[in-house]
Amino acid sequence: MSKKETKDLLKFLEPFPKAVSALALWVREFIWDQYPDCNELIYDNYNALALGWSLTDKLTHTFCSIAVFAKYIHFGFYWGSEIADPEKRLSGNGKQYRYMIIPDKKTLPKTYIRKLMKEAYANSLAKVKDKTQLREGMTIVKSALAVKKRPGNIVSKKK
Repeated sequence: MSKKETKDLLKFLEPFPKAVSALALWVREFIWDQYPDCNELIYDNYNALALGWSLTDKLTHTFCSIAVFAKYIHFGFYWGSEIADPEKRLSGNGKQYRYMIIPDKKTLPKTYIRKLMKEAYANSLAKVKDKTQLREGMTIVKSALAVKKRPGNIVSKKK
């Protein structure tokens, strides 16, 4: 799959409100436009649908991500604790992940996000020790659950 192939992704987005799905697709396109040679990793989880951009097919090489929830999305950085955030816009205080809540298109600070993405990309590239692992322009479904998400974190089995 690639940026243009969205069949599986659209299925994963079905349980979410249309406005949130549209926002996720818009941010997804924004990321693909900045980094067309990266890979998209899709994780269909219990509480959120996660899309990460990686230099390989591994989560540990992810530099930015989108987590889709019922009312908004997170724009996150897998190794966000290791990048500069001079304006202190990122949330999270764990050892690794940092994110920004994006409730709609106009709240995405594009210029600032581009700066963070550039640094996060360089940081992730430095973590790839074996350059033969590098892949280009793929979408990879890494985990699909046997349950269907419902906004509000209600989970039911697929029929």
